[in-house]
Amino acid sequence: MLDAGDSAIVARAALERWADGVPRSPAELWAFVTGREWPLLRWVLVSLAAFALGRGLSWCVIAALQRWSHLTRTAADDIAVKHVGRPLRWLGPLAMLALALPLMSEDTEVRAVLRQLLAVAITLVFGWLFLRIARVVEEIIARRLNLDASSVKARAEYTQIRGLRNIADFVIGVITVGLALLSVGDVRQLGASLLASAGVAGIVFGFAAQRSLATILTGLVIAIAQPIRINDIVVVEGEFGSIEEITLTFVVVRLWDQRRLVLPVSYFTERPFQCWSRSSTELTGVVLLNVDYSVPVESVRAELGRIVKDSPHWNRRGWALEVTDSTEHTVVLRAQMSADDSSAAWKLRCEVRERLIGFLQQQCPESLPLVRTSAVAGAPTAKERRSA
Repeated sequence: MLDAGDSAIVARAALERWADGVPRSPAELWAFVTGREWPLLRWVLVSLAAFALGRGLSWCVIAALQRWSHLTRTAADDIAVKHVGRPLRWLGPLAMLALALPLMSEDTEVRAVLRQLLAVAITLVFGWLFLRIARVVEEIIARRLNLDASSVKARAEYTQIRGLRNIADFVIGVITVGLALLSVGDVRQLGASLLASAGVAGIVFGFAAQRSLATILTGLVIAIAQPIRINDIVVVEGEFGSIEEITLTFVVVRLWDQRRLVLPVSYFTERPFQCWSRSSTELTGVVLLNVDYSVPVESVRAELGRIVKDSPHWNRRGWALEVTDSTEHTVVLRAQMSADDSSAAWKLRCEVRERLIGFLQQQCPESLPLVRTSAVAGAPTAKERRSA
């Protein structure tokens, strides 16, 4: 057995041998990293260094763009920086990894696999970047349109822009996936073999995707012909709401109670629906009142004029009060007044109904609906009927 002195000598010798292999200068460190003894360590160190350098460059570019956007007064550069920031954060590291690829490994097969993976990743990031650019264009144009006002032209233009952006997303997605697959050798050969039988494959694909293609074409018709537009007021399936989103395959209707009704685009080309803002957002509100025959119509008409003139919801276009029907007990008064949009028309109707009822209660309560009865001479009383 070794004593304590021999053990110390053996340990010291092992430590000296390990210390001989440790690099003591930048040249020795580079030779150690690029040597063939530690290929995995070399790959990890080079990848981490390239990734960190790429992230740093991306951060510098994004920070410079944000600084530049804050110095300008336009909103376009702010929107662009907000949308393209995430793709740029990944584009820098991938570019640096592609540049550092010759230093990662000397094996040609490993380098080829890494090159294909990086090509696929860079292609996907570029596709992501172009999708965000499409969002930038849409938001910049939408900022210039006055969508909050009752402008039919603005809503029509925004609907076309949204439809074109949906088409652009679809085309960019298809092209991105196609380029990513073409960058891989085996998949490219498979694609060539499939193209050789394009006749049969096209027929099979046409039958299989017939409904999907019809839905997409219907979405294009909606975007171009515009039977509905963004923010249109509609009544569908017995529900009142506004068009919130139009895609190539479905339409989202925001209902009055904040629920969402999702309908296929074919619904608006195959079924009838009500559109309250097709050519104009202006609406005529109607209030019906059932009153007694003794009602002073001229007094009620004058009161209606005072109500609509005092209301902020009336658009100063027109109002009227007419007797539209009569039953055996009451007559029907129809009050109508115009408003700029459906929301104002609803509030104006509620205000007119409330104030007209209050007027009848205070000024002429005898004009409220009454039930008339008459006593017949010689008829038995209720007490006599009960006794009988």
